[in-house]
Amino acid sequence: MHPDSPRNPDRPDPDHPGTPPHPVDHRHVEQAVAEMLRTLGPHTHRDWDTPAGPLTWTCRDTAAHIAHDLLAYAAQLTARPDDAYLPVDLTVRPDATPRQALQAAAAAGRLLAAALATAHPETRAWHWGPCDPTGFAAMGVAETLLHTHDITQGLDVPWQPPADLAEAALRRLFPDAPPGDPAQALLWCTGRTALPDRPRRTAWTWQAALPEPPAPR
Repeated sequence: MHPDSPRNPDRPDPDHPGTPPHPVDHRHVEQAVAEMLRTLGPHTHRDWDTPAGPLTWTCRDTAAHIAHDLLAYAAQLTARPDDAYLPVDLTVRPDATPRQALQAAAAAGRLLAAALATAHPETRAWHWGPCDPTGFAAMGVAETLLHTHDITQGLDVPWQPPADLAEAALRRLFPDAPPGDPAQALLWCTGRTALPDRPRRTAWTWQAALPEPPAPR
């Protein structure tokens, strides 16, 4: 491989066979944001007041939700609270166009990626318990992919989450994910589809917080 060639961080290093995939990090978030823009950017002239797939939110509100959550993850990583989310909420103005809502989501994703790029691996911040940078990165990837999928469903745009990014999120957030296509597994884990041998989930949660260390004796 040419030394300047981009390398997918979720694939083994071809120069070192057997190397495990890189832990989910800022590069995966950057790729997810780029995929969101590539997929949804050509459709911002459409009606985004339609429901986003299985959600009760509109497509525009779903894009605003992506922005809200990704910025919240970035804020947690930089402030490092240990007992709650910061009392800060991003609001996308009701008169924002679909293009502007998508830009807000991309900006929040890039802020999260920047926070992840400088976070020490031992950094911990609260997400219903202590969460490390890989947890926030995986949640950022999952939020972006899943809600991009919801919006494409609402806009009737054929699209599936990229397998490598879905796999990165699954590996960190859903250690008990079923085998097979990572995109379909991610949609199943989050209650968005059924699998041939598994009914659609009606309740789910991901495992971002790290296990609490045992109390000293």
